Formats: sequence, C-alpha cells, structure tokens
Amino acid sequence: MALRATNPRISTWLMAATYALAGPGIAIGMYTVFLDPPSLTWAALLTVGGGGILSFFRHAVFHRSDAARMGWDYGTTNAFQIETGLANLAWGLVAILAVVLGWGIVVEGATFLVFGVYMIGAAVAQVIYKRGIPVALLSV
Repeated sequence: MALRATNPRISTWLMAATYALAGPGIAIGMYTVFLDPPSLTWAALLTVGGGGILSFFRHAVFHRSDAARMGWDYGTTNAFQIETGLANLAWGLVAILAVVLGWGIVVEGATFLVFGVYMIGAAVAQVIYKRGIPVALLSV
C-alpha cells in the first residue's frame, strides 16, 4: 500500500526518527562535554546534524504530510514549512561539516547554540499560539 503525500504517518515516522536520533545525542553531549578533553562531536553529529537533516525532509520534502499531521493542510504548499526545512538543513549540514572537517568543539558548540535558540523560540511561539495570547508584534 502506497502512502499518499498527505498521509501524516510519513511525517510522524520522521519526527519519531528525529527524536530517536537527537535524544541520545543530547545525552551523549551532556556526558562527553565534561570529559578531558571535552567533546561534542557525536552530540553535534546526531542531534544537530542528524536531527536537522531529518527535520528538513519532514518540513520541506514531505511538507504535505507534515501539514496534515499538524492540521495545516490547506491543499497547497506552505512556504513557511519549506523555509523552516531549509533552516533545518542549513544547521544540519554545518554540524556535519564541523565534525567531518574537524572544525572543533567551538563550532560544534555554536551549532548547538543556533539549534537551541531556534528550539526556545519555537517553544515560546507554541505557548503563545496554544494559549491565544495576543502578541501585536507577531501579528503585523
């Protein structure tokens, strides 16, 4: 049985795969950053790199499935989802390049900083959206 592009199971599977990859990466990073010498190599590769690439596929390639999963499927491409996917791809590729090219812990840490700022912003936006808090700046 072939899955349709609007089937939310595709993006649900990709989201679960992202959690399965990124979650252990965070745990590894919390352990290895305190070693001597400290390391974020595997954490950056799994969490930011792998999580970013999988999120790119979920948001940009399978955007209709992701829209259906979130209740946003309006029968057309949502440019916001594509842009979000491209942002995920950008930090995912930078994290992978940082590891593969040996750019070191400072760059690996910077990829976590970018990823973290995005995740905090997304969490705040979700709270605002779910609670219906009127925010004039966001509605301009």
